[in-house]
Amino acid sequence: QVQLVESGGGLVQAGGSLRLSCAASGSIFISHTTMGWYRQAPGKQRELVATISSVGSTNYADSVKGRFSISRDNAKNTVYLQMNSLKAEDTAVYYCGGKTYWGQGTQVTVSS
Repeated sequence: QVQLVESGGGLVQAGGSLRLSCAASGSIFISHTTMGWYRQAPGKQRELVATISSVGSTNYADSVKGRFSISRDNAKNTVYLQMNSLKAEDTAVYYCGGKTYWGQGTQVTVSS
């Protein structure tokens, strides 16, 4: 059984930083899979934030380029999202996804 468990969300002031973690378990190995972070704000559709491929290539939404960084630790089977210079518009539930699997999400709230 595959599980993706996000953690690291919380309340932060604008300009602050947070690091999200996504721990994968079961028959999913992040070293072999493109993993992504997505977010969904109230009343909006879920949107792509960043992805990292099995060979380490990264891709970012224009709105987070230069502020967010996706990385992974294959030994821990964990994907990270470092978020710096946070803005109020980054407020959303952040989800980790890989293949057809999703985590439960972690809330990020940025106060202005």
